[in-house]
Amino acid sequence: MTLNATPADVRAALLARREIALLDVREEDPYAQAHPLWAANLPLSKLELEAYGRIPRRDTAIVVYDDGEGFAQRAADRLRSLGYTDVRLLAGGLAGWREAGGELFRDVNVPSKSFGELVEAERHTPSLVAEEVKALLDAQADVVVLDARRFDEYQTMSIPTATSVPGAELVLRARALAPDPATRVIVNCAGRTRSIIGTQSLVNAGLPNPVAALRNGTIGWKLAGLQLDHGQQRRPPAEVPAEVQAEARRAAAGLAQRAGVLRIGQPQLDAWQAESTRTTYAFDVRTPEEYAAGHRPGFRNAPGGQLVQETDHHAPVRGARIVLVDDGGDLAEAGRGVRAAMTASWLAQMGWEVALLEGEAVLLEARVTGPDVPPLPPLPAPRTVAPATLADWLASGDGTVVIDVTTSANHVKRHIPGAWWTTRAVLAEALQRMPPARRYVLTCGSSLLARFAAEDLQALTDAEVWVLEGGNAAWVAAGLPTEPGEQRLAAPRIDRYRRPYEGTDAPASAMQAYLDWEFGLVEQLGRDGTHHFRVLEA
Repeated sequence: MTLNATPADVRAALLARREIALLDVREEDPYAQAHPLWAANLPLSKLELEAYGRIPRRDTAIVVYDDGEGFAQRAADRLRSLGYTDVRLLAGGLAGWREAGGELFRDVNVPSKSFGELVEAERHTPSLVAEEVKALLDAQADVVVLDARRFDEYQTMSIPTATSVPGAELVLRARALAPDPATRVIVNCAGRTRSIIGTQSLVNAGLPNPVAALRNGTIGWKLAGLQLDHGQQRRPPAEVPAEVQAEARRAAAGLAQRAGVLRIGQPQLDAWQAESTRTTYAFDVRTPEEYAAGHRPGFRNAPGGQLVQETDHHAPVRGARIVLVDDGGDLAEAGRGVRAAMTASWLAQMGWEVALLEGEAVLLEARVTGPDVPPLPPLPAPRTVAPATLADWLASGDGTVVIDVTTSANHVKRHIPGAWWTTRAVLAEALQRMPPARRYVLTCGSSLLARFAAEDLQALTDAEVWVLEGGNAAWVAAGLPTEPGEQRLAAPRIDRYRRPYEGTDAPASAMQAYLDWEFGLVEQLGRDGTHHFRVLEA
């Protein structure tokens, strides 16, 4: 029997800054429609793939909820099977939170977005509307546009002439990109948050240039009827002049100190991570490319701008500590730590206890190479079938049904001919929509999630259950045919919330509604009262 935590219990923990992970275990789209401020989305469908990386301490206080779908109890049982010992259900679920007077928020990454709105409200972050920026560009004025989003977002659509400089890189690189103090610097993102934080970062760091955010980002640009670029590749030079690095380091260090960021050595980090009553996250805030080339063991990759933007994803345990490192990569000693210090200054203002790891850089031979890989529980070992054999089974018409549990977007883009799609959490219901089978073969992108889903499926059927070796990637690599489209969807496509600011085809009404929602976040923060945000004064 799982114990309950009341909404008052959760609120008391947040106000007292006690550690708590409030988990919404629905799919992302229903989560984005309504959730408490500090709820993190960890869908039941992929819980095993994310739990260990996002909630590293097994005795963390965890409260799970749904909105009456029955997922919460299943998630609590699964978390206990993974070794978590303090798991409770939110009494009444989402409805209980609402009935208790709890504030409900829309969209994703809400703590960060609401913080950005608070920063603008308190610091009056300078901004220019799209028409003003377009006029400057048309006049070939002395202006540089810096895009603070991830590089892949920038490639999808960008402001004409913009250079990709993800958020944590701005203070490090802006002086080199605009060496003349008279050059105007404009920072943009897709909507508001990253452009506000990026612009205010440059202001806080004392950049002598006139600086402004592109008000409402690419959304504002599109709503003004202006054209965006696509597929651009502009990035700043890898090398930054030593004197620019040194100035950036002085500014970032001063901001971190003002925000109350701690500075620790490896012995203190070891002691913190050995504690059984407190979670310590360790993040390397450099770019994914730098991280993959070599990083400190035990540090996950969270590029600084995205960490500030997506704290609920990277650190769902509110009240935990965060330790950041930025070894500088190819930068000189003068530039090391700039990105970590700037990131830390913002996280501290968001109410986190943050520390910078100092001391000798890790020797190259002691570094770990490769991309960020989350820790996983032991993998199930279901029966597997090679792609060629599966192709023979399907050609023979012997009653084999393929079930794809990848993301719906990936499935619609390309899938095994005849495959059915569903989220893992609703396999039981999805089976009722599929034809009878004597054999089911589960797959996903790599078949990692399919391995866990196989256990669920076998408990629901007497048919044979297999997993495709290497998943859809192996099928494609074998040169076997695929098909696109939404045919054979056995569950609604609610696994991902469509952001109004992504892609190139968002309706104008949705973009405007998103901006209107953001404008109301400061008022919602006041009603909620659990945020502990503190914006540095000028």
